[in-house]
Amino acid sequence: MNPETIKQRVQTRMVVVSVVLMAGKFLAFFLTASVGILTDAMESIVNVTAGFITLYSLRLAAKPKDAGHPFGHGKVELISASIEGLMILVAGALIVIEGVKRLFDPQMPQQLDVGIIVVAAAGAVNWIAGWYSIRMGRRYESVALVAGGRHLQSDTWSTVGLVAGLILLYITQIPWIDSLLALIFGAIIGITGIQILRKTIGGLMDKADQQVLEQILRTVDAHRRPEWIDVHNLKALRYGSMLYVDCDLTLPWYYNIAQGHDACDALKHTMQDAFDGRLQTLIHSDACGEKHCAHCLVSDCPHRRAPFAAAQPLTLAELTKSDETRTAEGEE
Repeated sequence: MNPETIKQRVQTRMVVVSVVLMAGKFLAFFLTASVGILTDAMESIVNVTAGFITLYSLRLAAKPKDAGHPFGHGKVELISASIEGLMILVAGALIVIEGVKRLFDPQMPQQLDVGIIVVAAAGAVNWIAGWYSIRMGRRYESVALVAGGRHLQSDTWSTVGLVAGLILLYITQIPWIDSLLALIFGAIIGITGIQILRKTIGGLMDKADQQVLEQILRTVDAHRRPEWIDVHNLKALRYGSMLYVDCDLTLPWYYNIAQGHDACDALKHTMQDAFDGRLQTLIHSDACGEKHCAHCLVSDCPHRRAPFAAAQPLTLAELTKSDETRTAEGEE
């Protein structure tokens, strides 16, 4: 089974779980009339809606690239996660508004014991579902599944606090505690939405993924060949579960076209193997110059003009440095 189909199946399970939990939480709210429990129920609406949006985005992201979308449809996952973050933020704001209203008109909830049991059980299921979604999202490089899982788990931690507050309310019978719970957990929900938005906006703006770049650096450094004199101007973009990488590779100037092609292919396959084939590359070859001789690892070079001193260490700064920057620094 291919990764895209697996991601869709995982998200379908998340949607089913979310629908069941939403029904249970709203039942608890109607039984208790607790605005604290309402915070959990309203967030469930967000979970279900966002779940359906994510499922649609995963199906769209699985479509192969075409003439109109040469890099595929993977970025729709980031759009989905952004919508989810925005909805979470709005839900948090609405809950805070309701909590403020109840402060001026406090009401003691009914059947709190039943409500506490339902909310606690839903929280436990949420945590398990979130763990599963994050685990599968990381395995198959799905931003949408990871974002959804983190949302579910953050919902669980807020549920723990909510249950503790409801127990305190049940013991003390102080009505304004219910409103205070709504204010606290409404704010927590809003902050979660902001965090998701920050991450997805960074992805939509093609912000450099530090972890991906570091993995590429380690891979190239570990499998470095003598003829790979220098690798620079590397850029990596993520589209769903796929990575698109382009870079410049400095080779011995006297290599013919076939030798240069083989060297570039070797670098391409090295990077692809590190990402289980989920990486496509475009490599531009540069010819070396006399300035490279002191660091060139080609021991039998017939045109060496300076003695070998030491290998040029590969660093993240050098790997990603552009041609324009190198020219400005006098390296070209």
